[in-house]
Amino acid sequence: MSADSDQVSSPATVTPVDGGVMARRFRGYLPVVVDVETGGFHSATDALLEIAAVMIDIEPDGRLKRGTTHNFHVKPFEGSRLDPAALTITGIDPFHPLRPALPEKEALGRVFREIRHAIHSYGCRRAILVGHNAAFDLGFLNAAVARADVKRNPFHPFSCFDTATLAGAALGQTVLAKALAVAGLEWDASSAHSAAYDAERTADVFCLICNRLADSYRDAQERAVALGWFNAAAATDPAAEEP
Repeated sequence: MSADSDQVSSPATVTPVDGGVMARRFRGYLPVVVDVETGGFHSATDALLEIAAVMIDIEPDGRLKRGTTHNFHVKPFEGSRLDPAALTITGIDPFHPLRPALPEKEALGRVFREIRHAIHSYGCRRAILVGHNAAFDLGFLNAAVARADVKRNPFHPFSCFDTATLAGAALGQTVLAKALAVAGLEWDASSAHSAAYDAERTADVFCLICNRLADSYRDAQERAVALGWFNAAAATDPAAEEP
């Protein structure tokens, strides 16, 4: 089953800014870290209150690094549920008069515009969500896209990279704060449950683990070439198979 569509133009029409390094690294998919803050745990009924997207950049040698953060407060959709317990955890007052919140469609449009620009710049086919317990973020993202009738969603609808899984395998920790601690990276508990802060720390973990896997990736690429998969590994063909 293929879930791809014509939502992004063929990367063959542009010259990637990195010479195609990113497209080759993830088979044509651009990893983008997303974190959402919400009014509960149920994506169909509970409000999306904040969304942050952190770009992942790549060096010429293939090392990943955290890029630009795009963060927006979101107005609760009409009839949405706001669980007091969830609001206590996040510290968000959805109706504070100084909260610069946008309707869901506008917030998603601004985030997606930046992501589509990065997709074209790197010569990728579409974005793939990176998140800590990524199914939660992807579920809320997809629900908001459907609710707001957004036509151009740059993300793959069901594939994702989960840093809880990656950190559990690479670092022996599945809790984000603990994974950062054992990796020697910064964690400020007072800043947690801000979408931007959590997404940036998630991006740091993702980049660190991927960079530590550089030798494994290089060996796999050499084997792929030996198997005659070189063109598929480049992943610049929009008709390439799903992940």
